[in-house]
Amino acid sequence: MGEIVNFRQARKARDRRQAEQQATENRARFGRTKAEKQRDTAEQERLRRELDGAKREEDGEGA
Repeated sequence: MGEIVNFRQARKARDRRQAEQQATENRARFGRTKAEKQRDTAEQERLRRELDGAKREEDGEGA
């Protein structure tokens, strides 16, 4: 004979696990200090400028 499962309790346990997973993702995404956000923004800007500086000039002539 198998184990008796209360579907209401199983559903609530599943929902709690999903909510905890979402909370973990939100903490990683939004739980940063202002200094960390500014550092990341400055790093992205530096990388963008570096990439733009390495681009070739397009002269419009076919290859």
